[in-house]
Amino acid sequence: MRSTSDVNVARTEPLMSPDDFDREIPLSQAAIDTVIKSRKAIRDILHGDDPRMLMVVGPCSIHDEASSLEYAGRLAKLAKELEDRIVVVMRVYFEKPRTTVGWKGWLNDPHLDGTFDIQEGLRTARRLLLQVNEMGLSAGTEFLDPIVPQYLAGLISWAAIGARTTESQTHREMASGLSMPVGFKNGTTGDIDIALAAMIAARSPHAFLGIDGGGRTCIVHTTGNADGHVVLRGGTNGPNYDEGSVRDAQAKLAAAKLPERLLVDCSHANSQKDHNNQQIGFRDVIAQRAAGNTGLVGLMLESHLFPGSQPLGKDLSALKYGVSITDACIGWDETEALLNEAAERIPAAAH
Repeated sequence: MRSTSDVNVARTEPLMSPDDFDREIPLSQAAIDTVIKSRKAIRDILHGDDPRMLMVVGPCSIHDEASSLEYAGRLAKLAKELEDRIVVVMRVYFEKPRTTVGWKGWLNDPHLDGTFDIQEGLRTARRLLLQVNEMGLSAGTEFLDPIVPQYLAGLISWAAIGARTTESQTHREMASGLSMPVGFKNGTTGDIDIALAAMIAARSPHAFLGIDGGGRTCIVHTTGNADGHVVLRGGTNGPNYDEGSVRDAQAKLAAAKLPERLLVDCSHANSQKDHNNQQIGFRDVIAQRAAGNTGLVGLMLESHLFPGSQPLGKDLSALKYGVSITDACIGWDETEALLNEAAERIPAAAH
């Protein structure tokens, strides 16, 4: 008898359960303390109870442990120096959505060679997140696959739902159960209404299919996540970090009876896909904030040790250290200068 199932499935592989990963790579008390402290700080910023700004800064994608940890060490030191004015979260992005095909991130293909060793990708991602948090530096990521949070979310302080998935019911349901604040990016066209609808959906309870700690398929019941917020990242019509676009976004949030606080992603369409333009949007937003728009609570920068990007070819030995293999990033020197510049214009938090 011919099968009508799995017609296009070549094979399946067993995967360790989230509980198995917890036992193999347990969270240290230092990492737990970092996550709890930073989640609270981010929530307080989003609710207007903390005058500091949130800065989500780091590589477009993680592809190399050594350079990522060197970057994290530098950022942890800078974050400590600026902590009375800025809450710094490192971008630790392991999953990359693709318009068609391409490398889908360290979690999907950690060896960068098309072997798709996802179990090792989860393992190395968890270890890297643990080391970052043990430095006292919090981590943020984009959750793309709805199963992944069961393995990594305990080490994440801020999460993003990307422009391609903000409209997805699956991701809105997932966000409703996440334990950290979640930023919803406007759609690729620049449409902010998609992000508003996502915020409303994620604030509500849901029931959907997922897995539990033992790796068993289950029905997940959530209570809703009140810490969703909009991330402006530009669109097909160009950037949307300017004062008019920001005020328009805040007016739409108010009309929807949602908090009028948002972040601006200085990359993607807001930089017109040129990393050299990130500083333009960054400085514009800081100027708006300094002029009194306290609803602008945060910024995102794509940044690595060295500026630019490089293609991922078959010869991995040809890859330059500390240079992105996905979107082009600004380098460390510019990153440090921008964060210090912002700190000079942001009031210090009361102690």
